[in-house]
Amino acid sequence: MIREISLRTLAASLGVVLVVCVPPATSADEIDEIIVTADMLGRSYDELPASVSVLDGDDIKSLAVQHFEELVNVVPNLNWSGDGHRARYFQIRGIGELEQYQGAPNPSVGFLVDDIDFSGIGTIASLFDIERVEVLRGPQGSRFGANALAGLIYMQSAQPEAERNGRLQLGAADDNASSIGVAFGGSLRDDEKALFRVSAQKYESDGFRDNPHLGRSDTNGRDETVFRGRLKLMPSEFLQINIAALHTDIDNGYDAFALDNSYTVLSDKPGRDAQRSNGMSVRFDWDATDSLSLTSISAVADSDIDFGFDADWGNDESWAPFTYDYISLSDRSRKTLSQEFRLQSASGENMTWLVGVYMLRLDEELTTLNQGSYFDPFFNFADSLDETFASAYEADNVAAFSQLDARIGPNTRFSAGLRIERRTAEYRDSAGLDAAPGESMIGGELTLNHEINTQLSLYASLSRGYKAGGFNLGIVPLGRREFSAEGLWSAEVGLRAAPQDNLEVSAAVFLHRREDQQVRTSTQLIPGDPASFVFFTDNAATGKALGFETEIDWVISDAWRAYARIGLLNATFARYSNGATDLDGRRQAHAPRYTFATGLEWNAASGWFARADVSGKDDFYFDVSHNQRSWAYQLVNARTGFRADKWSLQVWARNLLDEDFAVRGFFFGNEPPNFPNTLYTRLGDPRQVGITLDLRF
Repeated sequence: MIREISLRTLAASLGVVLVVCVPPATSADEIDEIIVTADMLGRSYDELPASVSVLDGDDIKSLAVQHFEELVNVVPNLNWSGDGHRARYFQIRGIGELEQYQGAPNPSVGFLVDDIDFSGIGTIASLFDIERVEVLRGPQGSRFGANALAGLIYMQSAQPEAERNGRLQLGAADDNASSIGVAFGGSLRDDEKALFRVSAQKYESDGFRDNPHLGRSDTNGRDETVFRGRLKLMPSEFLQINIAALHTDIDNGYDAFALDNSYTVLSDKPGRDAQRSNGMSVRFDWDATDSLSLTSISAVADSDIDFGFDADWGNDESWAPFTYDYISLSDRSRKTLSQEFRLQSASGENMTWLVGVYMLRLDEELTTLNQGSYFDPFFNFADSLDETFASAYEADNVAAFSQLDARIGPNTRFSAGLRIERRTAEYRDSAGLDAAPGESMIGGELTLNHEINTQLSLYASLSRGYKAGGFNLGIVPLGRREFSAEGLWSAEVGLRAAPQDNLEVSAAVFLHRREDQQVRTSTQLIPGDPASFVFFTDNAATGKALGFETEIDWVISDAWRAYARIGLLNATFARYSNGATDLDGRRQAHAPRYTFATGLEWNAASGWFARADVSGKDDFYFDVSHNQRSWAYQLVNARTGFRADKWSLQVWARNLLDEDFAVRGFFFGNEPPNFPNTLYTRLGDPRQVGITLDLRF
């Protein structure tokens, strides 16, 4: 088990990667070139001087996954917080939110679907008919600004094609799971200048929890419906218009925590985690002249999120002779409208430049209802709660950005990016708080990329990202109502190698230093009231991280493929104490010291195929407000089946060895009458075995 990450460890890791780069020659298939969609200059994966993971549609199908949370384990140094039914809060290199029960939205990890911003509300991340998922690690100060301090997750749905085609997918699995998905597209005209694609999927399952008190096994169930549409118009050889639309209706139960940290829950008022979202983006790409092009990206989204839970996790029989019964319900409405303009020079051998502006308007309203009662018959003590809280938040972000990529030598390129952003906000709530913060932020990057030969290139980068400041609600210490913007400096060196046509290797070593790091803690004000938590954000002096990432893809032969993904991370606080806990030198929350994934795939010429994957993660701290940790674990996934020209059938298993693993943990008192502080963990999904039929037409 990795206990400490040092520069010596990282140097050794890079050495291992360089050794791997020299395998024996083989005649296996070449690895296809990948263009990174989220990069403004549209550079290929091999040319991009950054740590990036790209998973295409074939990867998604091979891994037999339904939601993005099931892909997290194959991406180095990516984690998620199980504070909800589906993953909506992500951490990249140890940076990212764990929850948002109250306050204004302020994500550290950007999350975009077809250029539509769903940062902080990633519940909608169904993977049916998704063509590509890109994870950009490190601050995206030039490209995405305040919402991408830690990095960016970008999902792109399948693009329309000129030839009429479609697919029908049927699935079934234990946990009473079933799914049906259909996609269809092609050309609307004979001249193939108007292409379309539409898709829809319905997925249901019971949610891996038994509730014997209610006699149900579906109180944590999943009911997820997704519709997508794309339209590609090419009115001339100089103009292309891409329109993407999305409708999701996620109506999941939320009954995930048990008093004994098992899959058997005892709630009498099971919760709900529902999200209904509509979104659309319109992108114009116009070659205005031979040397200039203009890009316009407009996006709008409207989401309604209902989130509620049984706060005591029990029922009358659980607590008898005491009365202990609490619930928490919230209704959140979020609307976003964004517009981006880019002016870019033609891609040249010696220099390419880009300038642009970006505007984002966010409106969010939140209403929370907390109710409950407590009675101790031995002391004749009674208490009750009936509290409603409402807030409204509006924020406007305006940014100007530029990027330059120039050749400064026969095999050397220099890149520079700059982004200046201004955010103004208004917040008001039913408790009487009225705030109107505003601030200006600056970020950017400098990168040097040197090609040693056609098989090996090295890069070094220095970048700065930022995250807007904000304010605290309720009762806070004097002078701590507001907290400052956070800055992140990142130095990174890396390599990309292709020693053979059938092998690709990438590796990166990074050093992060966080200025005025925002630290969010929680405190239970009233023991015996599980809905009385208050949240407080403060600025730590500094935070730091040292880490390493590598990805290896090897086409061993025409039939065999293998891959490996490794992330090492030492992300710690520096000189910070929250009063109750001294965090100086402690690791960040949800920042495991290592993550790994490796797999082997076999595809026979006859059509038979099989695949096995092993992923693992070190223990990590659950939160900042306490020192409780998860445990290290490894998961095994497998699949096998047969593929013909127009159909495929596969049997798959996730978490094949039925490993228990925790995705969230709380440490507080929730059991009367003494309410001792106890660690409560939410377990990830147990073993699931299923079958999937794919028909193509």
